[in-house]
Amino acid sequence: MKARNNMVEKIVLPNGVRILFERLDHVRSASVGFWVGSGSRHEPEEQNGISHFIEHMVFKGTKRRTAAQIAEEMDAIGGQMNAFTTKECTCFYARALDTHLHIALDVLCDIFFEPKMDDGDLVTERGVIFEEIDMYEDTPDDLVVERLFSNVYRGTPLGMPVIGVKPALEKMTGDTLASYMRGNYLPQHTIVSISGSFSDSDIQFLKDRFSAMPGGTRAQSANVDYAPAFITCAKPIEQNHLCLGFPSTSAASEKRHVLQTMSSILGGGMSSRLFQRVREERGLCYSIYTFSAAHEDTGVLGVYLALSDKTEEDALGLTHKIVREFRENGPTASELDRAREQLKANVLMSMESMNTRMNHMARSEMVLGRIPTLDEIIERYNSVTLDSIMELASEILDFDRLSFSAVGKIGDEDKYKRIIY
Repeated sequence: MKARNNMVEKIVLPNGVRILFERLDHVRSASVGFWVGSGSRHEPEEQNGISHFIEHMVFKGTKRRTAAQIAEEMDAIGGQMNAFTTKECTCFYARALDTHLHIALDVLCDIFFEPKMDDGDLVTERGVIFEEIDMYEDTPDDLVVERLFSNVYRGTPLGMPVIGVKPALEKMTGDTLASYMRGNYLPQHTIVSISGSFSDSDIQFLKDRFSAMPGGTRAQSANVDYAPAFITCAKPIEQNHLCLGFPSTSAASEKRHVLQTMSSILGGGMSSRLFQRVREERGLCYSIYTFSAAHEDTGVLGVYLALSDKTEEDALGLTHKIVREFRENGPTASELDRAREQLKANVLMSMESMNTRMNHMARSEMVLGRIPTLDEIIERYNSVTLDSIMELASEILDFDRLSFSAVGKIGDEDKYKRIIY
């Protein structure tokens, strides 16, 4: 399978900001993202949630535009603009036609460099975030995973929720947010990524704006280690939501492609072992899949199940058996071939999106310090072997370090422990 590669260019400004750009002449739009290596793991505990709060507040108005004007200008050009926060970064992004890209870039730079941070707007938006926190509490599939992460990383910045906690958010003011941006939105941690159709003047505009970004330093975040945890949360809901967790590889690990392949075989799709044996053959659950969450120094491989409290004992027991069998015997050749082709197809098809290409460049630069070509990525999947999966399974699927999280009509905790340990 041969991938089509485009040339990615990189400019490093004197202050350390990195600008990545990839021209695609066959499209009429471009996606651009401003990525900052500042997320919840960089926050002090008393300011947990401030990165996410900033992400919300920049859209509430700038020194030149009201919130309504920001929305109207983007709608007037048929553009899209949004943002997201993770444990390790915050990204502000936009997409527009090449004929209107200069407007989208100006609006995006305005919210990034000149947010108003008005205290009146802050009170309103804090209420929105509180509603978001309550929504997550009422979303058991999110809650069961969040509680797993908060406990395996308990007492560390990675254990704090991205969205924050109400007591910390209640104390924040506009000045608090503006000061945090000045201290953490630093050029050496900033990446501008743009993919699609754009002009030289668009790149020059970005160079001019980001060259003026003031420098500074901040404390480096401490390394974090996974620690096994067991947590349950009783909620009067119809389905129980369960999550098993194992310590896994970091985001930059050389084994990341092996991990993705292993996860795909175990629970990555409808042909995976867990889906076929637990849901299709036995009908013990509605949903079952594996997932991985990787950070700069650690990671978790998880197995998620949504099911009735009446079937959870059989489902958990069978899941435990399947994972243990996989650790001891590994996958078959046909399973490896199927997972490999699925993963390669997902990569190549996703790269037909400008937004995905922009994200790929920025994330790769942030995590790896370079941008792998599509051919390199495909080759890494091709190089995954049965032996490499067996080796990683033996390392990761360690039942002595297994974690467990449950949300729903929780029964006897000792019952869960007897099944999974």
